[in-house]
Amino acid sequence: MSLSVLLAAAPSPEPVGSLGEAAEQAGNAAGWVEENWSTWLSTGLRILLIVAVAITLRYLIRRALTNLIDRMNRSAQAVEGTALGGLLVNAERRRQRSEAIGSVLRSVASFLIMGTAALMILGAFKINLAPLLASAGVAGVALGFGARNLVTDFLSGVFMILEDQYGVGDTIDAGVASGEVIEVGLRVTKLRGDSGEIWYVRNGEVKRIGNLSQGWSTAGVDVTVRPTEDLEQVRKAITAAAETMTKEEPWSERLWGPVEVLGLDAVLLDSMTVRVTAKTMPGKSVGVERELRWRIKQALDDAGIRMIGAVPAQQDESAADPTAGVAAPSAYASATSPQSIATTPIPPANLNKH
Repeated sequence: MSLSVLLAAAPSPEPVGSLGEAAEQAGNAAGWVEENWSTWLSTGLRILLIVAVAITLRYLIRRALTNLIDRMNRSAQAVEGTALGGLLVNAERRRQRSEAIGSVLRSVASFLIMGTAALMILGAFKINLAPLLASAGVAGVALGFGARNLVTDFLSGVFMILEDQYGVGDTIDAGVASGEVIEVGLRVTKLRGDSGEIWYVRNGEVKRIGNLSQGWSTAGVDVTVRPTEDLEQVRKAITAAAETMTKEEPWSERLWGPVEVLGLDAVLLDSMTVRVTAKTMPGKSVGVERELRWRIKQALDDAGIRMIGAVPAQQDESAADPTAGVAAPSAYASATSPQSIATTPIPPANLNKH
């Protein structure tokens, strides 16, 4: 066997060096993994723990809020079937108000819990949160300026619902529109007007609210009779009609106090007006006034007391005379009047006369 063949069959020194470097790199990698696997494991377990706690806490809080809202709705439905259910509780109003409050609370809770969990996960990866928070703050300010009307409407709706300024079924005067509330939202309130139209009022545009369905209302009736009638007989007839009304349903619930005869409200030459008032259930004053007028009219008729209407307006004497608006005849209308003759042009002289 020749020397060249032996040299060709001998192993090259380069693979030995490559294998050594690979072994060294593998050893370094194994050492690095061995040194950092505990950090990775702790970081992963920490992230899993943060996610699990956030999801569990979010679920529990949302479930608790949902159960609270359902309990409020059930209590409202239980009271609704009683005699004073329609007075004390409006089930639809209570339901919409509780659902709106629950939606806001659930959204706020979810945002806070998941946002905090996201920041904690980023912190677990050793990420600097200062630039991120600064950018989020700048973006929030820009969004606030760009959508300030939307933010104003939302915040106004939240406070209106929390303060229970009005609800479904209430009759309100919002300044820009008035009517019965049919839906209360966080951004828009729907009102149904007297003619059936629906008004969409932005909560941020409402500067004042007059709620006609809270507290109590006042029913007022003016009874106009002849000045020759006996006032004591008028009082007795009105009082008898009012006492009968207070003992009958449903007026016994709608009247929150006795019907009072305040006295004479006006005295004229041919009439006098007696003022009658009563405190009623909120929003029921119009119906009480109509029924009270009906009963007072029947009682006065039975007592032989005659009611009269309003005093007719005095007619203008100039309007009654058909010739009052006609102008006097002009003196220039007659061709033989001195004024017409004086204004007649002088004929020119005859220049061809010899």
